[in-house]
Amino acid sequence: MAITKEKKVEIAKDLKQKIGTAGSVVFVKFHKLPVSEQTALRGTLRKSGSGYTVTKKTLLARALDEAGITGDRPALEGEVAFAFGTDILAPSREVSTFAKSHKESFVVLGGIFEGRYIAAGEVLALGKIPSREVLYAQFLGVLNGPIRSFATVLDAIAKKKAVEVAA
Repeated sequence: MAITKEKKVEIAKDLKQKIGTAGSVVFVKFHKLPVSEQTALRGTLRKSGSGYTVTKKTLLARALDEAGITGDRPALEGEVAFAFGTDILAPSREVSTFAKSHKESFVVLGGIFEGRYIAAGEVLALGKIPSREVLYAQFLGVLNGPIRSFATVLDAIAKKKAVEVAA
């Protein structure tokens, strides 16, 4: 059954709203990906506060034209979907992880980051950045390193002095 023009306008408006409020968007091609795998991806994205939408390319192109994104749009060929989220790294991270285990049926095409189009390689590079919590832990580890070393040196000096006094 064909979609009416009013319904297409409504879908394009919804897509534009999702893209406009998202911190980042990742476009993917999902040829021959089973529905169960897509459902698993949706669940993973939902846990990270992101979403996943399959749509017609013409409606997506209309929404992207209206959104006013700068740069060169990646070629959206084949069966296209997009992941989006307010966290600027979560969609890239989750999609990159999923793409590693589904190389034949799931390909990253590109994305949108900070209001401009980015290539697939940039999306995959963003996916390698750890989460905010992990970065905080790494930063605290770096700050704590010199303090821990200083405490170890002081402990060694105290033990040496204790051995000298005991002797």
